[in-house]
Amino acid sequence: MIDINEIRNNPERIKKALAKRLVEVDFTEFLEWDQKRRTLIAESEALKARKNKVSSEIPFLKKEGKDVTALLSEMKEISEKVKNLEDELKAVEDEIFRFVAGLPNLPADDVVAGGKENNQVVKVYGEKPQFSFTPKNHVDLVTSLGLIDYERGVKLGGNGFWLYTGDGALLEWALLNYFIQEHVKDGYQFILPPHILNYQCGFTAGQFPKFAEDVFRLETSEVNERMQFILPTAETALVNLHRDEILKAEDLPKKYFAYTPCYRKEAGSYRAEERGMIRGHQFNKVEMFQYTLPEESEKALEELVEKAERLVAGLGLHYRVSKLAAQDCSASMGKTYDIEVWIPSMNDYKEVSSCSNAYDYQARRGNIRFKRKDSKKTEFVHTLNASGLATSRLLPAIVEQFQQEDGSVIVPEVLRQWVGKEVLVPVKK
Repeated sequence: MIDINEIRNNPERIKKALAKRLVEVDFTEFLEWDQKRRTLIAESEALKARKNKVSSEIPFLKKEGKDVTALLSEMKEISEKVKNLEDELKAVEDEIFRFVAGLPNLPADDVVAGGKENNQVVKVYGEKPQFSFTPKNHVDLVTSLGLIDYERGVKLGGNGFWLYTGDGALLEWALLNYFIQEHVKDGYQFILPPHILNYQCGFTAGQFPKFAEDVFRLETSEVNERMQFILPTAETALVNLHRDEILKAEDLPKKYFAYTPCYRKEAGSYRAEERGMIRGHQFNKVEMFQYTLPEESEKALEELVEKAERLVAGLGLHYRVSKLAAQDCSASMGKTYDIEVWIPSMNDYKEVSSCSNAYDYQARRGNIRFKRKDSKKTEFVHTLNASGLATSRLLPAIVEQFQQEDGSVIVPEVLRQWVGKEVLVPVKK
């Protein structure tokens, strides 16, 4: 959430920053609500002061035998006025909160304006694979190798679902084991969070209220029960670990990672080139997350990008790193780098990790603060996340980039200890 004081004191600067996202914001109503809020608070405080003063005088007047009927009547009238003012104040504050909660994060100063057409490729790793034969696409490859069963996936879950079978399940689990092993080695704490979360988790992450319809919601038996939903990413859980807590500065940074499936509606029609595993309703992901001091968050972002890159490079895959333009960053993030792996059949790169700095945006929404040693003041932490990694596009990249003329696929060396094979060969029918 954007600092309300920043909006109040410099609305034009905030407006200009959000324009980089191609978001037009009119702060006229907000500033009117804010002025009204301050007026209501002043009126209420003045009445309360009057009430406290007179209330303290009444016992002495009674002792002196004076009539206090008029004063008691005034106290009752003041109480009613204060209640009405507080009701009005709550309504105004609710309007202010809804308005501010709906605003996306401010892009960092070094993030360029515009949409994905302005994304900047900042690094390319390796060379695009060259084939002396006509290469197959990943859908045909994983089917002939017996790695994925699309038909039964659709039978069980509907469109956008698939089954990992045999060596496919081993390869998927090998990827997850590889990621987990590397994160533990780097000193990150392993978390296995619940997959069902409450509304406040989505709000803190910045997905709610604006994107509440993008998640799979659970039906509840109680009409007034707060909504629950299935997590779209482990980030939504990890950002809430320290919600409403005050951390010690000396305990930062806190570094976590979690494995979960990710469940997404992915509204809209699927493009033909995104068939197979490129886009689905459920996929596996290991997510990295950090809580840092404000002055250390940019360095932490560099660390997360380096870690995600190292994982992809360790698989021997050709990839690139792109710095996203403002509109292409998710609403909660101020700066994002995507690690994008090459899919030969699509003649395109697909994101397998988004490494992002939310700065204090999520911390404000979740009231996540810290206190420096010998200081009474609390400050908001900075939060960062990065996929480390998502698997549903890695497996297509592996089979396409490492395919052989006979239809077999070489298993990346770092995965062989779990897959138990150096080469995957087509299954006999």
